[in-house]
Amino acid sequence: MNPLALPSPGKSADWLIFVVMVFAIGIAIAIVVVWMTVYRPKNKKRRHKERRRRHHRQHNPTLAQTGGLPPLRNPDEPPAGP
Repeated sequence: MNPLALPSPGKSADWLIFVVMVFAIGIAIAIVVVWMTVYRPKNKKRRHKERRRRHHRQHNPTLAQTGGLPPLRNPDEPPAGP
């Protein structure tokens, strides 16, 4: 029996198998088409999330913003400590 040959009209069992196979292939193709049109991610350019930047806060303030350097220490005095 040649599996690629169309069934003859007299063989109803072979015809039924052929119809079931065509139906199964059609369902498989329909599932692939639905997946491609609905569920597949679109080809969009990726957008990076923009971070909220707080411009009024700086991570490292300058000496002018913090009040400058502390006054000079007398070299004869020991450093302050606990």
